[in-house]
Amino acid sequence: MAQVGIGAISVLLPACIGGLSSCNKNQNNPAPTPVDFNLDVSNGPLATKGGFILNANVIVARTLTDTFIAVSSTCTHQGSTINYSSKSNVFICPNHGAIYDSNGNVMQGPAAASLTKYNTTLTGTSLHVYS
Repeated sequence: MAQVGIGAISVLLPACIGGLSSCNKNQNNPAPTPVDFNLDVSNGPLATKGGFILNANVIVARTLTDTFIAVSSTCTHQGSTINYSSKSNVFICPNHGAIYDSNGNVMQGPAAASLTKYNTTLTGTSLHVYS
């Protein structure tokens, strides 16, 4: 009977441990393509330097130098949703610490692949984000 119990533990333990993972695996949200939308930057987070929003799996940020940047919002390591740090002008994965520069290039792993970068054009208070 003890051997059956040990055998069951050895089979079930990896599955149980895998279920306890704290990773926000958001892998169902790959980099969107094509991207083509407009945002009103006269109010909300993008009205302020350093603000950012998430829209259609794209993170759009207004830098402290008053430019706009847009990249895919899904970390290329394990699919977590990234955040923007205005002080450093970088995108950071909150789960494993991957850091991407303002162009989406990996600065620090564990991610190995860059984020997809999108174009932005500001006309008045309308920001066009597109691939």
